[in-house]
Amino acid sequence: MARILITSAIPYINGIKHLGNLIGSQLPADLYARYQRGRGNEVMFLCATDEHGTPAELAAAKAGKPVAEYCAEMHGVQADIAQRFGLSFDHFGRSSSPQNKALTQHFAGKLDDAGLIREVSEKQVYSHADGRFLPDRYIEGTCPNCGYDRARGDQCENCTKQLDPTDLIEPRSAISGSTDLEVRETKHLYLRQSSMKDQLNAWIDSKTDWPILTTSIAKKWLHDGDGLQDRGITRDLDWGVPVKKGDQDWPGMEGKVFYVWFDAPIEYIACAKEWADATGKADAEWERWWRTDKGADDVRYVQFMGKDNVPFHTLSFPATILGSGEPWKMVDHLKSFNYLNYDGGQFSTSQGRGVFMDQALDILPADYWRWWLLSHAPESSDSEFTWENFQQSVNKDLADVLGNFVSRITKFCRSKFGEAVPQGGTYGDREQALIEELTRRVRAYEGFMEAMEVRKSAQELRAIWVAGNEYLQSAAPWSTFKEDPEQAAVQVRLGLNLIRLYAVLSAPFIPETTARMLSAMNTMDTAWPDDVAAALSALPAGHDFAVPDVLFAKITDEQREDWQDRFAGVRT
Repeated sequence: MARILITSAIPYINGIKHLGNLIGSQLPADLYARYQRGRGNEVMFLCATDEHGTPAELAAAKAGKPVAEYCAEMHGVQADIAQRFGLSFDHFGRSSSPQNKALTQHFAGKLDDAGLIREVSEKQVYSHADGRFLPDRYIEGTCPNCGYDRARGDQCENCTKQLDPTDLIEPRSAISGSTDLEVRETKHLYLRQSSMKDQLNAWIDSKTDWPILTTSIAKKWLHDGDGLQDRGITRDLDWGVPVKKGDQDWPGMEGKVFYVWFDAPIEYIACAKEWADATGKADAEWERWWRTDKGADDVRYVQFMGKDNVPFHTLSFPATILGSGEPWKMVDHLKSFNYLNYDGGQFSTSQGRGVFMDQALDILPADYWRWWLLSHAPESSDSEFTWENFQQSVNKDLADVLGNFVSRITKFCRSKFGEAVPQGGTYGDREQALIEELTRRVRAYEGFMEAMEVRKSAQELRAIWVAGNEYLQSAAPWSTFKEDPEQAAVQVRLGLNLIRLYAVLSAPFIPETTARMLSAMNTMDTAWPDDVAAALSALPAGHDFAVPDVLFAKITDEQREDWQDRFAGVRT
């Protein structure tokens, strides 16, 4: 039994996320976690809310609540939506937790002891209109590299170039829009990641199975321009982890907090400690996942994230872990995703353009969305959500292929044999041919899932569904029954066993539907089909079942048009 540690990029606390955020990390991570559990492996799947920094302060102010209260409330909202989307986290933590505070301060102390932190007197932008220093991401302007007019002070989203606020042309406050900005001197701590460039480069070179998207972004940051730069890890803010060296004060850093991009990735580790504390487990239980001197040397650690998060997880966070000199588990595979765009443009949280997770669940069950998002995951390039494509995929894949198969075979069996698996007959050449085809396809499906090739996995799963439909259409038990009821019983028995097989194979993609299919088949048997022939005999003759309600309702043209208008951009 393998041990697999899985983390997905942690969502920011300020509001409910849209479907592009969901497919960028959490949903494919859940797919992989569910698959590995289904294969009998031990999985630890961790996620959390990212709660520190200016966005949290501003969102709380807009809501008229203290920031700590706002973050606690929004954590509950995000946890609830995640649960309703079927995201099977072992723990959904918080970066504002005491565990993360202690661990962040611990890492800072270790890095300082190793000579990897330096104090810098720098000039930082102060906004008179806002009465505060502005974090880099809250200064906007024109990128000097590509001319994009909404580049942030830390990075241009258009060309991904790392920036400083003073690099921007015509800078303005992203909070108030004011251009009344002043550059003032302040002191901050910097992580000397430039001194670790060769070590990080060698580590990345060792990851020969990483997606090209992941390694190309990391290499770009390592080698383009002036190469890897030291990174500020503190900010002049009120909300965050106070700057300390372990449990000791840090002279000159009073009133400052650690930069959110320093403490947020550390939450991956702290989240496991939160899980242990919440469940009354000893420290050894979480350390066996994260400390190679405590048993984590045999753990395979996989991260899932959107491409905008790749630089911090291939360079800055690894620099933190390596620089500490302690035996922490490093990531083995980093699966990155491109962007999901929305209907000819981009999702926009501020403009309400696109479908947000709560809205999605208001109009359709989670499995409709899970299937479309995963089967259209933006792996090799950006992909686009359109309502026409969504309608077509739901109607053809879920309703016509899977749902129709389940409905036809169960209703036919009930009408001719009753609600029990029929007896009589043995598998013939047609059935053996199907078993051989399914064996090939199940093995291919396993290969794609192991390789985290999400779209190919979905395509293979659909092909497995189609094979059953083609068999049913070819065998035509409704015709066979007139001439040879015993042979029809064989065909129906195989069809009912296919429902159980489809439920097991489909569980990572559509878990709620899987539960309904298993319930209808009156079984708790979720054994993985290592032997497909044996799996297709799991439900014996005489086994009771029930005809389920329609698994997937088709989306009408009227619904599609209504939703397309509703989510065009009216959310405030």
